Amino acid sequence: MMVRVKICGIKSADIMRVALDAGADDVGLVLFAKSPRNVGLREAAALADIARARAGIVVLSVDPGDAMIDEVMREVRPDLLQLHGDETPERCREIKARWPVAVMKAIGVGSAADAERALNYLGAVDLVLFDAKPPKSAVLPGGNGVAFDWSVLAAVSARVPFMLSGGLTPDNVAEAIRATGAVAVDVSSGVESAPGVKDAGMIRRFIAAAKAPIAQTSH
Repeated sequence: MMVRVKICGIKSADIMRVALDAGADDVGLVLFAKSPRNVGLREAAALADIARARAGIVVLSVDPGDAMIDEVMREVRPDLLQLHGDETPERCREIKARWPVAVMKAIGVGSAADAERALNYLGAVDLVLFDAKPPKSAVLPGGNGVAFDWSVLAAVSARVPFMLSGGLTPDNVAEAIRATGAVAVDVSSGVESAPGVKDAGMIRRFIAAAKAPIAQTSH
């Protein structure tokens, strides 16, 4: 099975086209004011229109209220909502019941116990995003360019559908796939030349590395 690749935090039409032409399966739009990758609703809608029918459209938000989700669904029409805050399993179920959209919940991982939290979301979400737990000094809940010990996923990786994130780069993504058995990977800061500034060459290299046959070798 070919690994699915998501390029997150896209802010410009040019980079959106680079990601699509390079073979990105999903593209992420960040609606979180504190992030250097933040875009407004109108920008997100315009970028989504470029990607529509070519890749899955993912909107990342942090503890969104109902009014915000209503706006996102109306203006951006995403295929998937990425919840990157403190959303509970109950809140995730509520969102799935109210809106016709797939839901992915980010879980910050620093230990095996953190990874096991994903089991609480079984049936409440379509997908779990295993991301590195942010440093205590971090302002952002994700996109900090930090990796975690992939071995801590061993007890849960076969029990939940997941996407792998956290410190992935063109140089380590193949190793990460082999180590975890991930069938989907997500990158943001790992393909940037500066916070929020995507690098076209790095995007191409990342997608090529993730989809290379050697990356698919069983772990």
